[in-house]
Amino acid sequence: MTDTTAEITAASAPATGQAYRVLARKYRPKTFDELIGQDALVRTLTNAIQSGRIAQAFMLTGVRGVGKTTTARIIARALNCTGPDGTGGPTVSPCGVCDNCRAIAEDRHVDVMEMDAASHTGVDDIREIIDGVRYSPVSARYKLYIIDEVHMLSKSAFNALLKTLEEPPSHVKFVFATTEIRKVPVTVLSRCQRFDLRRVDAQVLKEHFTRVTAMEGANIEGDAASLIARAADGSVRDGLSLLDQAIALAAGTVTAQQVRDMLGLADRTRVIDLFEAAVSAKPAEAMDILSDLHRVGADPVVILQDLLDLVHNLTRLKVVPDSANDPSLPEAERTRGASLSSKLGMPALTRAWQLLLKGLNEVQAAPVPQQALEMVIVRLSYAADLPTPGELIRQFQAQQANGGGGAPMGRGPGGGGGPVAVASQSTHAVARSMGSAQPQSAPVAQAAPAPMAAPAAIPDGEELSPMPHDFRALVQLFSDRREGALYGYLMETVQLVRMEPGTLELKLRPAAPPTLPAKVGQLLTEWTGQRWIVALSEGPAQPTLAEQDKAEKHRAWAEAEANPVVRAVLDTFSGAKIIDIRDLAEVAAAESAAVADDGETPDFMVQQQDDGVYYPLDDEGEY
Repeated sequence: MTDTTAEITAASAPATGQAYRVLARKYRPKTFDELIGQDALVRTLTNAIQSGRIAQAFMLTGVRGVGKTTTARIIARALNCTGPDGTGGPTVSPCGVCDNCRAIAEDRHVDVMEMDAASHTGVDDIREIIDGVRYSPVSARYKLYIIDEVHMLSKSAFNALLKTLEEPPSHVKFVFATTEIRKVPVTVLSRCQRFDLRRVDAQVLKEHFTRVTAMEGANIEGDAASLIARAADGSVRDGLSLLDQAIALAAGTVTAQQVRDMLGLADRTRVIDLFEAAVSAKPAEAMDILSDLHRVGADPVVILQDLLDLVHNLTRLKVVPDSANDPSLPEAERTRGASLSSKLGMPALTRAWQLLLKGLNEVQAAPVPQQALEMVIVRLSYAADLPTPGELIRQFQAQQANGGGGAPMGRGPGGGGGPVAVASQSTHAVARSMGSAQPQSAPVAQAAPAPMAAPAAIPDGEELSPMPHDFRALVQLFSDRREGALYGYLMETVQLVRMEPGTLELKLRPAAPPTLPAKVGQLLTEWTGQRWIVALSEGPAQPTLAEQDKAEKHRAWAEAEANPVVRAVLDTFSGAKIIDIRDLAEVAAAESAAVADDGETPDFMVQQQDDGVYYPLDDEGEY
């Protein structure tokens, strides 16, 4: 047995009346050999000390509880150890018995100063350090300044430290520790050797907790150690704190069930049962399992996190089957995961992940988390019956191959066969990739609708609209029926490919909503009483109506500017310009209609002369 092991073993049995020390402090590493999970750091510092290439400043960063401050104290002992005989130099294995080693271990060495930057953030605190570095160590080889949570220093404090940090006296070393490395100025980082302490692997933590439990004279089940290691999330200190609580709870052997009760975790097997019931579209069974987990005190948020972890593991098993041999994978998932992942396709796993991930935010924000969790499981259960996009495409292609005689892919608002079914351009792309041959000018895809037994029902008080004779009249029908949004889309984002009574082939611009053809077909069927088929096409198409109107306006504007009379007016009056163009024949027709409707003569009429220009008439009919 080594001296270190003897020291730890002796520390595990405190004398009667001595204050109890928590496990996180009792088993804090005292040498580089005792550091776990930081092999790269240990190897670099070991080589640096052995070769004498010791930097003037070290920056240690990582999440809480991975050993930053502990590493700083080990560096202090390694640099100042003199050996049992007092003649030794810097070493990677401090003896632990010399005056310097003991004083540093007991936090009482005058030349090793540890400062918490969270409570000493100002420039005055740094000024004390700057004043102190000028003096040689009292008894140690190096004077060390350990500054924990260094990112909390103010900007002025960092600036005051820069020059001393770049060129400190040969007897001074700095060791900084931080959990927020991004908040440390780059000017400070460039003057330090940086070490990123990694999260400790769950398997390494499990083995460490098992050793510590044995040193404490207790026992722990393998599953219990795994649960604590997983809950520690890579932090040794957090894991030891949980282990300390678990040993006190068990008063003997620490079992997995005790750890679950302590942490509010759900039984892993029951979580798998819950997920399997949900993805099998058995909401009643899933609700029963949720009720059982709620009765034993499982936290709804933790249940959802376990479900997400399960889906992630199942997805990895599907993508990398060899991951089933990973020792960190829970036993229940190793035995049942392969079978479950083989039953579920990647689209189903991806959909489950998205639903659970969205549900996690809902459960965390809900006033009653258990109710929110139940709603998430219900959604997951009913989503299991929904076809995937690939299945929808296959159904559509099968329906096309059968001549449209199969069941319609979707239901219209009337509940029966919808007025129109439209295939999107993405469907056409899939069809072409599978080798389907279609002429370039033919429609992209057109779903053959089910036969219509009778015309669509017309609401009471409404009359059928006449069949539009051209596309502009068809679009105007939407304006007359007060469908303003659809009217705007049809004017701005739709190009006509072909139009016949009851048939419409369109080409959509990117701004057009994908549901526009189906909605247009449904409304035309209702308004005209005749069934309309609306399909998308890639054939030659006309410009949009808005583009046609714009082109017509430009033509009329150019024709007006070329008119001799207008040209003469523009040339005669400086600054004159055309602000609007109106068809006076239409104005006259409108005024005539007003006379017919009101029975009154308007203030003026217009009459065309031989020169083709309209002139107003006065009340007596004279020009």
